[in-house]
Amino acid sequence: MNQLDFASRGAVITGGATGIGFAIAKRLVASGGRVSLWDRDASALDAAKAALGGSSDTRVVDVADVASVDAAAKETAAVLGRIDALVCSAGITGPNTTTWDYPVDAWRQVIEVNLNGVFYCNRAIVPIMLKQDYGRIVNIASVAGKEGNPNAPAYSTSKAAVIGLTKSLGKELAKSGIRVNCVTPAAVKTAIFDQMTQEHINYMLAKIPRGRFVEVDEIAALVAFCASADCSFTTGAVFDISGGRATY
Repeated sequence: MNQLDFASRGAVITGGATGIGFAIAKRLVASGGRVSLWDRDASALDAAKAALGGSSDTRVVDVADVASVDAAAKETAAVLGRIDALVCSAGITGPNTTTWDYPVDAWRQVIEVNLNGVFYCNRAIVPIMLKQDYGRIVNIASVAGKEGNPNAPAYSTSKAAVIGLTKSLGKELAKSGIRVNCVTPAAVKTAIFDQMTQEHINYMLAKIPRGRFVEVDEIAALVAFCASADCSFTTGAVFDISGGRATY
C-alpha cells in the first residue's frame, strides 16, 4: 500500500463503519491520519473502532438529519482539533423498479440520504475548513450519475445531483485552500448489494469492460489522493473508477 503524507491530518468519513467508507478510513489511518467515522449503525461503528485502534473517533450520525450533522461537525472539530478532509460515502440504493412504479416514499428516502446528506455534510464542514484555509472534500457519486441506470431512477438522480453539487461548490471555493472533487465508481460488491435485485447486479457487471466489480481498496486509493495535500490544483472534478465503463 502506497502511503500519503496524512500525518497530523484529521478526516471525517460518512458511512465510515463499513464498505467503501471503512476502506478509506483504513487507508488514511495507515498514512498517519486520524479519522472520525460517522454512521447510523452503532454496532458497526464499535467494530470499526476496534479494528482501527486509537486513531479513530466514532459518532452515530444520520446524514439525512441536518441537526445531527451540524452537532457532529462541531463535536468532531473539537475532538480532532481540525478537519482537513471530508469524505461523503454514506448512501443507499433504493428499490429497483421503473420510474412510473417507483414508490414516492422510497424516492424521498434515497434523495434525503444520497443528496441532501451530502449537502448537509458539505455545508457543515466548509466553514470549519475556511477558518484554517485548508481542506479536501471528496463526495462519492457513481457512474450511474453519469449514465443513468435503468430501474434505479432515484439512485441515478441523486448521484447526478452530487456531481452537480461538487462542481458548484468546487468553483465557489476555488480561490481558497479548499478543493472539492467527487469520485464516480462502477459497482462495488459491498453490503449495499443486498438492496438490489440480482437482475440489476448482473446488468451493472455486464456494463464494465474490465469484467469485474471494483474493489473497495481500489476506490480508497483514489479517494486518499483526492483527500491529500497532493491534490492541490484540481477542484470541481469527477474522477472515474469504472473499469472502462465511463465514456465522458
